[in-house]
Amino acid sequence: MKKNIFAVCDLEVDYAFNFMDYLNQKRNLPFEIQAFTTAESLLAYGKENHIELLLISDKAMRKEIREIGIGKIIILSEGVHPPELDQYSSVYKYQSSADVIREVMACYGEEKALNPVAFPALKKTMEIVGVFSPLGRCLKTSFSLALGQILARERAVLYLNLEEYSGFEELLGKSFSTNLSDLFYYVRQGNENLIHRMNGMIQTINNLDFIPPVRMPSDIRTVCWEDWERLLQEIALHSSYEVLILDMGGNVDENFQLLDLCSRIYMPVLNDTVSVCKMTQFENLLKIWNKEKILEKTEKVHLPFHMDNISSETYVEQLVWSELGDYIRSLLRKERS
Repeated sequence: MKKNIFAVCDLEVDYAFNFMDYLNQKRNLPFEIQAFTTAESLLAYGKENHIELLLISDKAMRKEIREIGIGKIIILSEGVHPPELDQYSSVYKYQSSADVIREVMACYGEEKALNPVAFPALKKTMEIVGVFSPLGRCLKTSFSLALGQILARERAVLYLNLEEYSGFEELLGKSFSTNLSDLFYYVRQGNENLIHRMNGMIQTINNLDFIPPVRMPSDIRTVCWEDWERLLQEIALHSSYEVLILDMGGNVDENFQLLDLCSRIYMPVLNDTVSVCKMTQFENLLKIWNKEKILEKTEKVHLPFHMDNISSETYVEQLVWSELGDYIRSLLRKERS
């Protein structure tokens, strides 16, 4: 099935096509992107094709455009626009493309219910990759972030951190207006446009998409299995992500059920005596609970620790070219051979 049309119309040619290039790199968007630099070309296209979502500069907006049956119109505003355009949602033009698209998806998600016919699953399968260890201080999250960025060079990847204390705002030096807690609020509400809501929360590092983790530990502890099940099902069926990476903390009650869903599990391990004993306890517990299949798809990884030369300001991006990144590329090559 064809994707729905997301049209961008701006009279500034460079802006329109640079923004289109950015959107075409976003593999998670369930839209076909079309860019226009004149109202006339947009009108001609819109009379022959249904435009589901239109982002249009206030200077390009015309009465005729309102009359061609566009699903949702959002104004690309330079700060002040004519009062007659106040009936439409608007986003500020002169900010990063990532912030523009996040606001556009949030506006779209406020009122658009998901139509399974109009928004089909845009890939056949989604691989769920788990990263989990019963040990602490084993580079689990660094491994997850490096793995995600490397995979995202070729595939559409979403990363979810399920830890009680992720430290993401401190790590990235920025705060987030929405996070995983808000997404689970919509899950519990049975929100019909869950994927559109989620797309409005997506942040990106080096092509890797992620939803900011929870701030309060209780927000992840209290998520029941039914909520996890619905969220993962929605992502698998109605997003265009090809890979979902679950970076699991030790205190998520549903860990075993989540691990069951993973096609691959990476488990960072350590060789000291206490770590070996903890790992043995974990494996014995899996046997007691008849979860040996988790062990069968788990690959234990001994990760390199020599990363003192990585700057704290660009830690996440530099992981890709660190010794850890080299280790992961080698690991993936062996798996593909």
